[in-house]
Amino acid sequence: MSAPVLEADRTDQETGRERLSVVPLLRRLHFYAGVLVGPFLVVAAISGMLFSLSPQIDDVLYGDVLSVSSTEGVPRPLTEQVAAAQADLPDGTVTSVLVPDDPDATTRVVFAVPGLAEEYTKTVYVDPYTAQVRGQLTTWFGSTPATTWLDNLHSNLNLGVPGTLYSELAASWLWVMSLAGLALWLGRRRSARRRVRALVLPEKGAKGVRKTRSWHASIGVWVLLGALFLSATGLTWSTYAGENFTAALTALDAKAPVLDTALPGGGAAASGSGEHAEHGGTTGTTTARVDAPAFDRVLGTARGAGLDGPLVITAPAAPGTAWSAAQADNTWPTRLDQVAVDASTSTVTARSDWSDRPFMAKLSSLGVQAHMGVLFGVVNQAVLFLLAAAILTMIVLGYRMWWQRRPTRADRRAPLGTAPKRGAWQRLPLWFVIPAPLVLIAIGLAIPLLGISLLAFLVLDGVIGLVRSRTKPSEGVGVG
Repeated sequence: MSAPVLEADRTDQETGRERLSVVPLLRRLHFYAGVLVGPFLVVAAISGMLFSLSPQIDDVLYGDVLSVSSTEGVPRPLTEQVAAAQADLPDGTVTSVLVPDDPDATTRVVFAVPGLAEEYTKTVYVDPYTAQVRGQLTTWFGSTPATTWLDNLHSNLNLGVPGTLYSELAASWLWVMSLAGLALWLGRRRSARRRVRALVLPEKGAKGVRKTRSWHASIGVWVLLGALFLSATGLTWSTYAGENFTAALTALDAKAPVLDTALPGGGAAASGSGEHAEHGGTTGTTTARVDAPAFDRVLGTARGAGLDGPLVITAPAAPGTAWSAAQADNTWPTRLDQVAVDASTSTVTARSDWSDRPFMAKLSSLGVQAHMGVLFGVVNQAVLFLLAAAILTMIVLGYRMWWQRRPTRADRRAPLGTAPKRGAWQRLPLWFVIPAPLVLIAIGLAIPLLGISLLAFLVLDGVIGLVRSRTKPSEGVGVG
């Protein structure tokens, strides 16, 4: 039984008929997706490159606040540090404290302050060796203003919820463009003697559009896995596809367990850590003034329970609930265990460890950290920066190909290259046509923006083809 045809379209010399192939459809899809979605990917790549450098940017802008001037001596009790922060921000209410394990880092005391936008807090940075306040910043889930701005630029262009459509559209199409491009390049290199070299290295001696295409495709092969990873992890955060992903985790009972902070006889309220809470900050809902000495008791209890490394201690969210202490080490290997503590008795009332999480919850959490560039430290940052730079280069080369393919003859001059030939759907093999509608519906339901934008393209392309067919019948009417 012969394998399905997946090769560059050509004319059958014996019959004079065109072979059945999915390549014309992939070529047309790849072209239009590149032209229309390319600008969104350019913005995502540039903003992603900037965000990957956010730790270094923070050091430059806020180094005197984030770091201590001297590490001589021993850290002061947490009670003194919290009291110093309360004196510096008397109008705020302490919600949590990040106790670092880096000897050069300051202790971060997080406050809820009236008048701040939702999910924003004030963080006071205290020198743990002197209990002196080094400064305060408005933070978002523990992120500095610069990191917050870069994060929002990458995810929503600093436009809020409406802006998230740009990043979701880019993530929705990135994997489609990557796989379609790979299929097209495999088809072109099928007869190469040195197949591997022909796939991963630019063609020797190539010139013009052929050289540009060779570089575009070779870079695409190198970054394929990274592009698929960015697409998948980006979609888990998105507005619509992200909701479907969360619903799937819930249906499969694969979400991370929530730490039970209810005290015996104190009600059933619970407090859990979301994705951003694992980044090192919380936005607690405590409104009553917190007793500073309780932080030392909770810290001692958490350390005694085996929670080492950086620790976020969160005050009770409501009367009758326990304190929580959660590890906040997102680098590999992660330390993300957490305990609920009754501060009055210094006892652990509940525990939720990293090992308790289902596999999919672990995979999702690790993917988020890797996407943010923190899972493997500086190496992770460098990989993300280079990956974004490679994707940006590929897009630029793609547009260059479009310009290089423009007609230059005096009687056919045009500013840009023509799109691939219409009517590709007429050449699709039966093995592709039969399951395609069901697959497209399933993908459209799972990734709504991809489905909606693809449908819009098909309708628009069909209308344009119908109009043109009335003046140029020989061109054919096809939406593929």
